[in-house]
Amino acid sequence: QVRLVESGGGSVQAGGSLRLSCAPSAYIVNTYCVGWFRQAPGKEREGVAAIYTGGRSTYYSDSVKGRFTISQHNANTLYLQMNSLKPEDTAMYYCAAAAEDCGGDYRLAQESLDRGYWGQGTQVTVSS
Repeated sequence: QVRLVESGGGSVQAGGSLRLSCAPSAYIVNTYCVGWFRQAPGKEREGVAAIYTGGRSTYYSDSVKGRFTISQHNANTLYLQMNSLKPEDTAMYYCAAAAEDCGGDYRLAQESLDRGYWGQGTQVTVSS
């Protein structure tokens, strides 16, 4: 079993930036789909971004495309660089990892992550 620990959340004004990190407890080999979800109070969970560690293919929700960048470094730690933040980005952000590929598109990537391991989340608050 893989434990995931998120960090980097906080409060920022609209237009600002944050970088979230996700540190797995075990080495993530290059056959994993890893990514980020978010959930705001009273709203459904939303997939944000995913990356396949084997080929570096990335997948983003339309709401963050062009503003957020997902990456993996040192063959392990996962990052989510969030720029041009908006108040609607306010949510708890969760890291997830699944021992399978991402399926080739955004929707299949989220389904893969649904079957995987999850962290406890880190809060992001964007004020207007």
